[in-house]
Amino acid sequence: VALKSQLPTRIVDAPLSNTIICDDTFWTVEDGNRLVISLQKMNQMEWWDSVCEGDPKIDLKKVQPENSKLDDLDGDTRQTVEKMMFDQKQKALGLPSSDEQRKFDMLDKFKKAHPEMDFSNAKIS
Repeated sequence: VALKSQLPTRIVDAPLSNTIICDDTFWTVEDGNRLVISLQKMNQMEWWDSVCEGDPKIDLKKVQPENSKLDDLDGDTRQTVEKMMFDQKQKALGLPSSDEQRKFDMLDKFKKAHPEMDFSNAKIS
């Protein structure tokens, strides 16, 4: 990113530290003198410790995100957050995550559909 009037000096001249969705990224000029660049992160659930490679890193452990209510989230985000909360609770209890449970359920269904097969020595991970 550079100002045409100040070339070859660049404002930003480094690769981004993480992946973005280019088609959902845009820029605008506000108040005639402020460039606003909006980047859409590929992984919405990930916090970045810097925007560009080589930038000073922030300590993500010190970041205090705003508390939000599940009702404030859009449907997809709410579903993702609820799944993460469930999986975290399951892990704390030493129980399978939702994905692991789904796999176990599929295997049980397969076993019931094929009683002629012997699974007694099967090692399933």
